[in-house]
Amino acid sequence: MWETLIARVRHLASSRRWRVARNGVLAGLLAGAVVCLYRYLIEIATGFAVQTYAYLGEHPWMIPVWGVAAAVVVVGVWLVLRWEPQASGSGIPQVKGFLLGGLGMRPGRVIGARFLGGTSGAVFGLSLGREGPSIHLGAAVAALLRRPLRATPEEADHLVTSGAAAGLAAAFNAPVSGMIFGMEGLHRSFSPLVVASASTGALAAGAVSPLVFGPHPILQFAAVDPLPLTELWLLLLLGIITGVLGAAVNRLLLASQTLAHLPGPTGLGVAFGAALLVGLTMPQVLGGGAPLIGWAEQASAGIGVLLILLAGKMLFTAISFGSGIPGGIFMPILAMGTLCGASYAVVLRTWGISPASQAIVALCGMAGLLAATVRTPLTSILLTAEMSGSLSHLLPVALVVIIAAFTADALRVPPIYEALLERRLRAENAAAAS
Repeated sequence: MWETLIARVRHLASSRRWRVARNGVLAGLLAGAVVCLYRYLIEIATGFAVQTYAYLGEHPWMIPVWGVAAAVVVVGVWLVLRWEPQASGSGIPQVKGFLLGGLGMRPGRVIGARFLGGTSGAVFGLSLGREGPSIHLGAAVAALLRRPLRATPEEADHLVTSGAAAGLAAAFNAPVSGMIFGMEGLHRSFSPLVVASASTGALAAGAVSPLVFGPHPILQFAAVDPLPLTELWLLLLLGIITGVLGAAVNRLLLASQTLAHLPGPTGLGVAFGAALLVGLTMPQVLGGGAPLIGWAEQASAGIGVLLILLAGKMLFTAISFGSGIPGGIFMPILAMGTLCGASYAVVLRTWGISPASQAIVALCGMAGLLAATVRTPLTSILLTAEMSGSLSHLLPVALVVIIAAFTADALRVPPIYEALLERRLRAENAAAAS
């Protein structure tokens, strides 16, 4: 009996699925710790930017000093990106490209450039998120484990999947969303080994992140009252609106990529100059947008103010992201979606909907825009639930998400990360051919 049990344990320990799961746990723990450090630095840097621009507004004679500092950082970031070009932008297309076999990865350089470039952009308040870079960081950390763990080429890909899923889980305190994104957003597959690698990595990181930042949901939404079923039909139009807006956001973000191709550090200089202007005139749209989300879901402002902030966030995000600086668009997209939903809720109030429903409508707008831009409906639904800490609104959120994704597909605008990956692969092939 004991001999049989021992033999089974040994067989399990040597099986491919066990190795993938074991590697996933180790990658998730290490990647989760690194991403938590990155998340902490970004939060500190963004808070510093908000305080600094408030200070500059009261002491305008210090603006030239800040401008000189920005110019020095611009040159420094430009040099870092010349040293490691793969660290530019979001990071999710790079991870997808690596898993598809079209892009390589130098993990040590990626980690160093991500920390330097990402925190530099946050210090000056650029409208960028930490989520895409966290996924790239998690993947890079996992790639460093390939040799110590003696992973085969197939196991190395699953190791990177574990690290990427861990990155999203740690960035959002959302292990289930990290797990689903690893399957839906990176592989478009739910095979047993993909499930095992994404699940173990995300769950391991999900155990690390609460130890650092606490177990509370990242957005700290106020109590979200459920929408009565009799009013569910009111969200049909919101799904169409967020789908159209998502298509517009994708086109804007793709068009803004020309900034990164301007000579030298010019594109970065434009982004840092825009940050100074925004910081002095519209500080609400600085950084990723978590405070803006919290404000919009309960805002008593008129629709004019909400739409101005939405337009400002869209334009500033496009300039920031288009410059090529290390930074993501997940959180800015969530902020835009919340502003869109809040604006729609203001209109619904004129039709008699309860003001208490603004939070759920804003939440639906957030999920709808994410689904329309990224085209990952399952991740959008579950991420919204984990970030708000409530499951009572899954039906209205799912309704808006499905309509938004369908609308964006009908407009024939590609998902943002697939489009960015295609451009990156074309650039890599052109450089190799020359």
